[in-house]
Amino acid sequence: MSLKTVLVLLGLALATIFALVCVLLTRERTPRSCQHLPPEQEDIEDGQSLVFADLTAEEMSQVVRYLQGHLGVPLVDASRAKPSDNCIASVDLQVPAKAEVLRFLDGGGARPPREALAVLYFGKQPEPNISEYVVGPLPGPAYHRDVTVQKYGGKVPYHRRPVTGKEYADINALIQRELKKAPRFLAACCESDGTNLVALTTAPRGFKSGDRVTWFVLFHNVAGTGYYLSPVGLEVLVDHGDLQVSRWQLHKVFYSGRYFASTGDLEQEFVAGVLEVVRLKQPQAGAVLGSMKPRRPPGSPGPLQFEPQGPRYSVRNNRVTFQGWSIAFGMNPNTGPRLFDIRYRGERIVYELSLQEALALYSSNCPGGMSTRYLDGSFGIGRFAYELIRGLDCPYTATYVDRHYLAETDTPKTNQNSLCIFEHDSALPLRRHFSDSQSFYYGGLRKNTLVIRTISTLINYDYIWDFMFHASGAVEVRVHATGYISSSFFHGRGTDYGNRVGPHTLGTMHLHHIHYKVDLDVDGQLNSLETQDMEYQFVKDPWSTQNTVEQPYLRRERLEKEDEAAFPLNVPMPRYLSFVSPNPNKWEHPRSYRIQIISFAGKHLPTNSSMERAVSWGRYQLAVTRRKEEEPTSTSVYNQNDPWTPTVAFADFINNETITNEDLVAWITVGFLHVPHAEDIPNTVTVGNGVGFFLRPYNYFNEDPSVDSSDSVYFSSEQDLGACGANPLACLSSAATCAPRLPPFHFGGFLNLSLAPPLGGL
Repeated sequence: MSLKTVLVLLGLALATIFALVCVLLTRERTPRSCQHLPPEQEDIEDGQSLVFADLTAEEMSQVVRYLQGHLGVPLVDASRAKPSDNCIASVDLQVPAKAEVLRFLDGGGARPPREALAVLYFGKQPEPNISEYVVGPLPGPAYHRDVTVQKYGGKVPYHRRPVTGKEYADINALIQRELKKAPRFLAACCESDGTNLVALTTAPRGFKSGDRVTWFVLFHNVAGTGYYLSPVGLEVLVDHGDLQVSRWQLHKVFYSGRYFASTGDLEQEFVAGVLEVVRLKQPQAGAVLGSMKPRRPPGSPGPLQFEPQGPRYSVRNNRVTFQGWSIAFGMNPNTGPRLFDIRYRGERIVYELSLQEALALYSSNCPGGMSTRYLDGSFGIGRFAYELIRGLDCPYTATYVDRHYLAETDTPKTNQNSLCIFEHDSALPLRRHFSDSQSFYYGGLRKNTLVIRTISTLINYDYIWDFMFHASGAVEVRVHATGYISSSFFHGRGTDYGNRVGPHTLGTMHLHHIHYKVDLDVDGQLNSLETQDMEYQFVKDPWSTQNTVEQPYLRRERLEKEDEAAFPLNVPMPRYLSFVSPNPNKWEHPRSYRIQIISFAGKHLPTNSSMERAVSWGRYQLAVTRRKEEEPTSTSVYNQNDPWTPTVAFADFINNETITNEDLVAWITVGFLHVPHAEDIPNTVTVGNGVGFFLRPYNYFNEDPSVDSSDSVYFSSEQDLGACGANPLACLSSAATCAPRLPPFHFGGFLNLSLAPPLGGL
């Protein structure tokens, strides 16, 4: 072999090696096919978030056993307890004081003791009452202390307790006995003997403190569909305030515009022929108003969201991390989802973000509807957050988390897969620009968002609770309403109170008002409140003094007192309102987060209403107060059954204290007026029925923090746009071959339900 040949072969070999190296280097910048990459881990100490963790089922059981052995009184399981018994109503986490938690999280202090809050109903004693105990330390309780007087200024009157499932069962038995006294009327009006009718509760229960008198609305019950759209026109008023169930009475009967003293009187008038009856046929399952059964066979599958290389977020215990975000999550059985210690890039932005209450206030020309003001927290917003449907309620590949609770029983219950976490591609750029001037390039970033979601079913309505975390450093909170409307029997001038949506069904006008607590800690605990808005000023043109120009200018104002920071509902408020830090950013503006509310709430209950103080948080779209450990919530589960003497009145929180350089809390009300219409059949859609708010960085950073996102896309006219190394979008074709291996569909939610009587409707 000649030297020339050797040199040629050597050159070819070197060229081949160089080409292979280039290919390998390029492939390293390409997603490796079907490889699941571990999500980025944050540097926050693992396990710190457990200070906020919901109680485990075992911890709840330990608390129950401790109370049974240390209170010195007999305790009956709440699932079978009569009003005259003692029972454990609920057990939940006692969230430690903020000062203790921050010493632990930030100052190297001791971990606060883990404690539970137990609510007990004491009916078997001379002065029945509701008492609350802190029990600890967990997991092996050794002490308890009564905190009722400390929290509420005295014992909580017994009549304020929420109605239990056992109480509803006893009411149902009474109603069934009374219906038997009107057999011919029921046969004529409803093709019924009463056993196929279902009663829906209303609330509050009376007109004055101490009352426990409830209207129940009767509907035809049809298996497999919502009964809420099939009222029969019959409503009954039950007095169930006596501790002896045998002394409960039916006080009044309403039928199609008329009131009767009893079902016996109703029957007599019908038999005498002086009562006009609307004759309803028993609805059939296939044709009943509001059936959600499909009318067409399944079509082809729609788009499916999946992660080509696995989730990019991490869930460990009660903490989720995602691209700089860290959030501790949990669920209160009464008030629902709650988040703590929300940090972005290691800095705490929000100490607590929690749902407080959901009010549904109805109207009607029937007694049940016209008197209804539901406070859903007293029924259990978190308790009734059931298992989510994979692929419909949340993306199929989302992470699903179980939640445990103990309420109305001595045994903990589990709502499996009742909270989901996922990264969402909104199919919208977070930001972008196409340059067609001077130089030609494109730069953009997809709007990918971390979502924490749970859904509460409060009998007829379903509330979808979303907490979203954006790459721009913004937090978005949103609630959508769906499920069934509640209805009244259509009679008389019913359309003054809603729209007719069926042959005998009136969709009754109502409002939804939702309240949140937001404990912002913007660049530290000490914040102030600043507003900014535009005004016009008329100025002489500097270059043409005979003319004037309307010049917009920015009016800034620091609010000094709580009264200034209480903004009435439906009254214009400053367009920019921010929690500001004493510390500036690079450009000498105070680091701050802006609160931006999106709401079309109905009118608040008039302040001269006897029950308005119980929902006085609804007076304000936003109220900012100094944070106080003794003001942890804006309402109480006891407000529902005694709104005339509320256990917690939010209006008392606002007492004109200074809010400059203080630890502040924002209390936010969002909502919407709902006038039901034909398109609410079979049930309400989420489109247009979503409200919420944003927490947006405003001079908090020196620039948009998403510039550091590895999802950014930039290419110019001079590049090969099909090259994966130059354009990440060109890599998708190989990554998309990693079709997800979906787990088989499974749903066990029906197995968790107890056979409770259908009386606790909302």
